[in-house]
Amino acid sequence: MAELTLDVARKILDAALAKGVEKKLKPLVITILDARGCVKVTAAQDGTSLMRAEIAHGKAYGALAMGMGSRALFQRAQEQAYFVGAVNALAQGRLVPVPGGVLIMDGASLLGAVGVSGDTSDNDEICAVAGIEAAGLKASVG
Repeated sequence: MAELTLDVARKILDAALAKGVEKKLKPLVITILDARGCVKVTAAQDGTSLMRAEIAHGKAYGALAMGMGSRALFQRAQEQAYFVGAVNALAQGRLVPVPGGVLIMDGASLLGAVGVSGDTSDNDEICAVAGIEAAGLKASVG
């Protein structure tokens, strides 16, 4: 698979949402970006709070822009706050450096990223990983 198709993005979305339902999480927003950073699909469960779509996008965008899952970006922000702050300024504030943004890999090929927001960052990340793996792809959180 050379690129992330809409069909695959929908599989990731459906499985990530199913994981949230299974775990009885708060309502989630899930955004899936292709390797260019273009939105393939975004969905919000009923009852999500305001700004969740922007946060989910920021988690996915940050992971994609920096080439690392947003958990690793979160760790880097703690170790190099000035650097991540400067990068976020260059990105016009579009990075959300907390867990929940996960890279989608097919072997060594980067296909895109998933961003999830709505519950705790750890639970958001669990849903993103579940979606990616259900589509037969590799999730990269680090």
